[in-house]
Order: sequence, then C-alpha cells, then structure tokens
Amino acid sequence: MSAQRRDAVPVIDMAPFIDGDADARLRVARAFGEAFEHTGFAIVVNHGVASDLAKTAYAQAKLFFALPEAHKARLTPPEQVKGRGYLSMGIESVAATLAGETPPDLCEALVFASLQRERAGRGRPNFWPTEPAGFDRTINAWFDALHALTGRLMRMSALALDLPEAWFDPDFEEPSLTLRFVNYPDQPVEPLPGQLRYGAHHDYGGLTILRQDDAPGGLEICDRGGAWRAVSVIPDSFVINVGDLMQRWTNGRWRSTLHRVVNPSRTLTGSTQRLSMVAFTGPHEAATVACLPTCHGAADPPRFEPVAAGEYIRAKLASSMELKAT
Repeated sequence: MSAQRRDAVPVIDMAPFIDGDADARLRVARAFGEAFEHTGFAIVVNHGVASDLAKTAYAQAKLFFALPEAHKARLTPPEQVKGRGYLSMGIESVAATLAGETPPDLCEALVFASLQRERAGRGRPNFWPTEPAGFDRTINAWFDALHALTGRLMRMSALALDLPEAWFDPDFEEPSLTLRFVNYPDQPVEPLPGQLRYGAHHDYGGLTILRQDDAPGGLEICDRGGAWRAVSVIPDSFVINVGDLMQRWTNGRWRSTLHRVVNPSRTLTGSTQRLSMVAFTGPHEAATVACLPTCHGAADPPRFEPVAAGEYIRAKLASSMELKAT
C-alpha cells in the first residue's frame, strides 16, 4: 500500500515512484493526489533526501538561533523584507492575511531564496551566516536536495492530475524555491489572547515542504468539519501541503487547507523550543498560473482568473507583514 491514514493525513511511500515501474509510479501519484483532494496535506517517506543532511541542517540551524540577538540581526536586510535574511520575533503575523490585525507570531526565522540565481550572478543576494562554521555549505546542500525533491513532487503531481509527467517541467526548471528555518522559542511569558507560534493561515504558493520536529506545540490542520487535528511527526518524513497558487492551478481540485502552529501547554516543564525547516515552492515568477486542462470542463468551468505567479506571491507576503515586500 502506498498510503495509509494517520491523524487524517495520509502517509505516502515514494519509493515505488522513485524506483518502480510505470504502474507503480501511477499508483503512488494517484494516492498523492487523493490526499490533496481530501485534506490538502500528505506525509511523504522514502523521498530521496538524505537523512544525515537533514540532521546536520537541523543541528546547525539550532546553533544559529542560539546566538545572541545582535549577532543574528546582522543578517537582517536593510529594507527588512520577508523574502531573505533574518526575521526577528514580533514582525510577522500570517493570520493577518485572513483576519486583519492580529498579534505577532511567536517565532523567528532565517530565510534564503533563489540560490540558483545567486550562484549564476543573477538576482538579489542572500544574507549568509558565518556561524556556526559550515552552516552556509549545509544550506547550499539542503537547497539542492529540496530542489531535487521539488522536481520529484511536481512530476508526481502531473501524473496525479492526469497530465503528462513532464507537464510542469518548463515552469519548474528554475522554480521559486525559498528555504525558511523557523525557530519557535520557549515561552516564559504567557502569549497574548489569540497569539500563536504561527497563526491560522493558508500557504501562498505551490507545494510547501516541511520537516518538523517532535517538540510540543506543533502543526495542526483544520478539517472539513472545522475541527483542528494535530499532524503526527514521523521520523525522516516531510509534510507536504497545497498552497493557494496550486489550488488556483487545479481549479480547487486540490485544497489549500487552513493550518497553524499552536503554543505548548503552560503546564509543561523543561524546554518546549521547536525548530521547523520549510521550503516554499512554486513555478518561476513569470509563469502564468491558469486552470489546468484536466481540471475543468463543461460542468466545472475555471473558477479563478489567471495570475502571474510572482506578483501573486508578493501581494500575499505584503499582507502578512507591516514591512514592504519586494
């Protein structure tokens, strides 16, 4: 079986897709697509990303966030944008994209975007840490691994949507790919009313790739009945979910599901620090996202106007922060 139920989020074993024959690949792809139709989320295992690399990236990111605030702040870009560099506590509220003014999220982040363009001498540079030693090399290796995983996921998506396997290749040859290391610190002071580690929101882009840890106060998704369900942590897995742009592309066939990161219980003792490693993926920014040919028909016409991918994402980013997006 390529899928099983666990806390309402299917677990997809990608091994038959990576190494199997055409029939096996199609079975896995269909299970992947069914997960997105029903919940908007899937957990993938045997995905082809080296476990040792993930562990190294996680350990080095933890060391980075343990540095003094003044040291981390050196990586804050002058224009303070969400797309690159260090984002300190208190400047972001993702729930504002849905609910207007909300308390700031209880997290800090280190963000890297479009490394392939930077390597080629094109586009804006990222802000690189000098500590811990070797973290910059690990980030580059992690980017390459997630870039390759994005390609596998999009080929699987194409088959799931009854399209030729290479359908998305032109738009993802140089995709929009942003790495976000997110630290949710201990909470010695009780949060404000309605304040969460990461407020209830929809992701903005294509598919989001998340590697979460098992610290208390984690990811929850909102099911069709409006109930919040915790997403289990499975060792060496990634949680994949559909963003708004992918929902538009599929004419609503795939669901961009409301989700949040909750606060740990106030009754817990010891550290409740949580660290997540996220990759936000999507087509290149000039791509036009219009309803896919297999996702509409006479009884189900296109529901969304075509959009330019980059402009759409920038508008979403701007609404989540008081800061100017670029």
